[in-house]
Amino acid sequence: MDRYELRRQDYSLSEDQTELQAVYAKFFKSRCPLEVVRAAEPTGFDKNLWEQLCATGATTMALPETAGGDGATLVDLALVAEELGRVLAPVPWIDHVCAVRLLARLGALPPGTDGAAEVAEGRQVVALDPRLDSTAGRRLIASGSVADHIVLRDGDDIVRLSPATRPAQVDNIGRMPMAWVDPAAVDQRTVLATGSAAPADYERALDEWRVLTAAALVGLVDETLRVAVEFAKNRYTMGVPISTLQGISHPLANIAIVVQGGRNLVRRAAWFLEYEPDVQPELASAAFVYLAEEAARAATMAVHVQGGLGVATESAASAYLLRARGWPLAAGDPGASAVRVAELAART
Repeated sequence: MDRYELRRQDYSLSEDQTELQAVYAKFFKSRCPLEVVRAAEPTGFDKNLWEQLCATGATTMALPETAGGDGATLVDLALVAEELGRVLAPVPWIDHVCAVRLLARLGALPPGTDGAAEVAEGRQVVALDPRLDSTAGRRLIASGSVADHIVLRDGDDIVRLSPATRPAQVDNIGRMPMAWVDPAAVDQRTVLATGSAAPADYERALDEWRVLTAAALVGLVDETLRVAVEFAKNRYTMGVPISTLQGISHPLANIAIVVQGGRNLVRRAAWFLEYEPDVQPELASAAFVYLAEEAARAATMAVHVQGGLGVATESAASAYLLRARGWPLAAGDPGASAVRVAELAART
């Protein structure tokens, strides 16, 4: 048996990983109640929460030790992303860590250089364009309105843009700090990589974004289930809780299956991408497509369980529904990732 064979089928966490997830679960629960999420909706960003999150080392942990980081694995990062999604945290952590990990792989974050510490520690926010079809021209960037730097593909180049003025935020269903960005209109432009190897380097960053976004959606679905179950347990009809009715209990049971199955798929995708990226390369896209579809379905069901209350603007279920539908769209049409799954599977 090779050293990784068991881990290919084992999704259990180590003691350190369990503790890591518990620490961030406690952090987000105490610092990001729904009131904080609601207050940040106009901009899609809570600067105070971001600074507190960065102070925990959540950004530096994502980097390799050679870039001044703590060398956390993608599995570790998926645990943090799940807790972020559970509370709908209005911070661009996923975009930032995927972008800075790409910068580190390209040698653009050598320790001790100007700006490296500011980027690594989150004092300067870095955005990433996760769209498969974005290779040239103007495009929507999910964290564009709060980013100091934007990493994207421009033709055959990977470039870092540093706008002198941040672009205006564009209203969007996911309540993200989204903005239009035109690479040709940004004067401060650095080419980080070019040539035949550049697309593969960037694709790795996109796979990491898909895995971490899928992990965030697992947390979102899990919390959506909790909200719906608590309501169903305490809402009565004809003298019995509505949770006892098959039309309620069976769909909620399906959501529980989505949570466990999606979590396993995400952890499997994260493990392979971290340790054996050339084996089952379709897993990252598959996890993203599955959770993108199921999160919207689960959140819709949670709203339906609560009836008219579920669609009220003050309802927690409505907040989760908006993010469940909006977050995956940061990568454009999720169908493009589904096509990628088919293309990768056809090669094997």
